[in-house]
Amino acid sequence: MESVNALQLFKCLADTSRLKILNSLSKEDMYVERLAERLDLSPATISSHLKKLEEIGAVQSRREQYYIIYSLCPDVFSPRIIDLIQKEDNNASEDEREEIYRQKILSTFMLNGKITRMPAQLKKKLILIEEICRAFDMGRPYAEKEMNIIIADYYDDFCMVRRFFVDYGLFVRDNGVYFKKHEKILSLQMPLAH
Repeated sequence: MESVNALQLFKCLADTSRLKILNSLSKEDMYVERLAERLDLSPATISSHLKKLEEIGAVQSRREQYYIIYSLCPDVFSPRIIDLIQKEDNNASEDEREEIYRQKILSTFMLNGKITRMPAQLKKKLILIEEICRAFDMGRPYAEKEMNIIIADYYDDFCMVRRFFVDYGLFVRDNGVYFKKHEKILSLQMPLAH
């Protein structure tokens, strides 16, 4: 396993819900709704966590009739932790330092995938807004009610989050329908209102 992948794996595993998902998948392959029922989380939250786990190669999916079944990739967990740590380069790049800062903010202000409080500092707040944005698929239309339900899994003030999504260019809104435009906020400058 490459060091970058090891770093991503450690970051991804620093979430209680993801560890519970991996524990369940270590016992049997499952689909989203079954995991949601078993772990008492919403299907949207489970899907978001599975997406992250799939990105780092910790889980894989396959289609069986109407369901997408997820299973654990045990080879990802076979290297010893010390072997992974020793591969890490002590000279972290700027991107790695930013990712470390991002993870620090997420661990400070989120518990079990839910934001406990929104920080006052804009930069920290936007990191959390970007994290919520990851739960949405690019280009897919979302009705406002659907947006609210997904956002509420992460933070109760869904109106504020939707406003940030649009104000910072993560989403465009057209006749009450939202479309994800970007994964990351491109500028910390809020656009001027028209």
